[in-house]
Amino acid sequence: MKIALLGYGRMGKEIEKIAVSRGHEIVIKKDVDDVIDITLADVAIDFSVPNSAFNNISNCINNNVPVISGTTGWLDKYKDAVALCEEKKGAFIYASNYSLGVNIFFELNNQLAKMMSALEDYDISMEEIHHTKKLDAPSGTAITLAEGVINNTSKKNWELGEVTSEENIPIVAKRIPDVPGTHTVWYNSEVDSIEIKHTAHSRKGFALGAVVAAEWILGKTGVFNMKDVLNIR
Repeated sequence: MKIALLGYGRMGKEIEKIAVSRGHEIVIKKDVDDVIDITLADVAIDFSVPNSAFNNISNCINNNVPVISGTTGWLDKYKDAVALCEEKKGAFIYASNYSLGVNIFFELNNQLAKMMSALEDYDISMEEIHHTKKLDAPSGTAITLAEGVINNTSKKNWELGEVTSEENIPIVAKRIPDVPGTHTVWYNSEVDSIEIKHTAHSRKGFALGAVVAAEWILGKTGVFNMKDVLNIR
C-alpha cells in the first residue's frame, strides 16, 4: 500500500523502515508546513505535532484517505475528528500508544483496577518516563492508563504531580535522555504493594503497531482503536 507519513521526525523515520520492510511504499513525507496531495496515498500515518494533528486528520478524512494518528496533546479536538469521520464516512484510528505490548498492558491495567476497586486501603499512583524531546506531559499513554483506572474504580480524575484530592490519581512525569517510554502503575498499602510496568526498549514497537493498524484499516469505515486492531474487546 501507499503510505503518507504526516510528520517525519524520529517516529516517522522508524515507521518508514518498518513499512518498507513489509513491502509498502512511502509516497509522502510531510513536515509541519509542507503542502501535499494526500490523495496520492492509500492510508496516512500521523505522528506530527499537537498543533498540526487535527488539520492533518481532517485533510485525510475530507479526501477519503484512512488515517492513523499517534500524535498526543491535541485531544481537545478529538470529538470533532470523530464527528467529521462519521459525517464523511471515513476511517480513523487514534491511539495514545501503538505498541502491541502497551495495548495488552492497557487491558491488564483495566482488569487490575477492577479487582482492586473494593480494596480501600490501597493508594493508586502512576509514573511515566520519556526522552527529553517529548513535548507533552503526562504522556498520552499515562492518561489512557489513568482513564482505565477511573473507569473501573471510584477515582474521579488524574493530576500531574501531587494530588489535591483523594479522588484523584497522581501522575509523576520524568524526562530523561534516550528513554523511549516507561510506564508504571502502583497500588500501595501499609502491608504490601502491587506494581505493573511496561518498558519500551526502542521505538520499533510503536512503529510496528502503527503500520499494523494502517494495514488493518484499509477497506473499513468508522472510528476505531487498537482494541479493534488486536481483537481484544
